[in-house]
Amino acid sequence: MTLLGELTFEEAAALCARGPVVLLPVGAVEAHGPHLPLAADCVIAEEMARRAAAALDERAFPSAIAPTVAYSCAEYAAGFAGTVSVEAAGFEAYLLGALSGLQRTGFARVCLVNAHLEPRHLEAVRAVLPRLERKVAFPDVTDKRWARLLHGGPARRFDGHAGVYETSLVLAARPDSVREQLRAALPEVPVNLARAIEDGAKSFEQAGGPRAYFGAPARASRAIGEELFRILVEMVLIACGQLWPETGLAAGLATPPEA
Repeated sequence: MTLLGELTFEEAAALCARGPVVLLPVGAVEAHGPHLPLAADCVIAEEMARRAAAALDERAFPSAIAPTVAYSCAEYAAGFAGTVSVEAAGFEAYLLGALSGLQRTGFARVCLVNAHLEPRHLEAVRAVLPRLERKVAFPDVTDKRWARLLHGGPARRFDGHAGVYETSLVLAARPDSVREQLRAALPEVPVNLARAIEDGAKSFEQAGGPRAYFGAPARASRAIGEELFRILVEMVLIACGQLWPETGLAAGLATPPEA
């Protein structure tokens, strides 16, 4: 597995000549309940990239993982200690610069691997992509086709920020970073965060999450996380294969049904 930031410039040039997929993890530093680390989104994005790179290795296709974009808009968690929220314009400019820089240095195939789902963050990402010289693959977990697979099932795998979905993913990626005794004892917060945001909530507190989590993290498990990562990696490979059909990366993978 190749980490772009650990290469010399000569090694990077040799890699570039092979036409790799460069995976750029994107997350945030924000409160994720009392049981998950502030960098939970970064942990998830980096693990998505790591597993996707491993899948590319299995297909004998060159890849590299770029250093993580770790700071973004995180205003909903801004009232909690440790959260670092960047203004949308600043984040847009930085992300545009990072993606453009990867393309200018010769990497034609860049895939943005995002794990931060705050609405303003996603708006910023979507605003940047059309401004790039070359198209960037963006496997979007909020796409209704993938959301049905990721959120569904008897386990109700998605129930809000720092709930079953994110907690299960962190358990599968970095179980040592989960405050397990706290997690197992947390009561459910039965609030629909997306609906609360639609109704005008501007913070987790206003939405009804006084400890920066929603849903039932006590129901999370490593097994759920492993299944979610399997779907997420397939999503990355299909997004890359559809943007660059000459790579054949989507071959043998079943795309989800249309929404």
